Parts: sequence; structure tokens; C-alpha cells
Amino acid sequence: MAIVVELGAGSANAESYCTVAFATAYHADRNNTAWAALATDALKEAALRKATEYMVGTYRSRWQGYRVNEDQSLDWPRYGVEVDGYAIDDDIVPEEIKKACAEFALRASSADLLTDQSQGVLSEKVGPIEVTYDKSSPQTTRYKAIENILLPFLKAGSDSICMRLVRS
Repeated sequence: MAIVVELGAGSANAESYCTVAFATAYHADRNNTAWAALATDALKEAALRKATEYMVGTYRSRWQGYRVNEDQSLDWPRYGVEVDGYAIDDDIVPEEIKKACAEFALRASSADLLTDQSQGVLSEKVGPIEVTYDKSSPQTTRYKAIENILLPFLKAGSDSICMRLVRS
């Protein structure tokens, strides 16, 4: 079944922020040959669906502004978004969101974007080999290059943990 792409109307059945053609052109411009190596458009569409699902799950509470209607399936388009002092139209999916979707799709074509997490190993010894893992290292993968693309569209401070100090 052909992928349903969000074009800026707040579709109730959209599955992706960008088209296969957009992702293909984006990756061709960057010589990302792994995207071109995907044998069919169906494989590319599946990767775009996974990428979009990841973006919705990861960034839904972090985006600036609000969805344009309650029935839309994805987080974009949005109103109340401002980047560099300029309001973003509420009837578009910004190019940066499409680019991030294409980047996540490339990664989703060869690996899971979100993996199940388990208890971190503090120490492991097998014969003469011993491994100790850093307790404070993240258990999930951070896609910092893609997050940098998305940063202007995220709420201030959403890239880190914020704490409020209350004095009595």
C-alpha cells in the first residue's frame, strides 16, 4: 500500500513526514548510497514509516507549538512555532522535519531505532577478559546530528533535564 505523506493539512491517516522521492533526493545529494541500495520503494516506505513513528514517539512532548487539529495522526503541521524570530506557517511540514525523517529512515532501514532496554552490566568476567560499564552512560542511542537539525523546532530546554528550585 502506498505511503500517505503529511502535506500540511493535518491528515488523519498520514504515515510519513516526507515522500520517498524527497528522501531519495536528500540522500543522493549527500552520497548516502545505502538508501539507493534499498531494492524497492516498499522498503523505503517502510523505513519512512518507522522513522516517522520514532519521531512522534520521541519528540511529541518536546515540539514547540500545538498540532493544528486533534484528529491529525502526526505532530506536524503545528501552529505557534517560531524559529529565529519568525513564525513557521501552520500549513506545512518544515524542510528540516522532512530532512530529519529522511535521516532517521536511513538508520531505520538497517537497524531498530529504539531497542528494548535491559539492566546495565556493571562488571563481567569471562576467563581473563573483564569488562566494567559506565553506570552513567545512556542505554539508548542518541542521534545528535539529527537532533541538531530539529533543535530549532524544540521547546527551550527540551534537550536536557531541567529542575526547578523552590525556596521556602
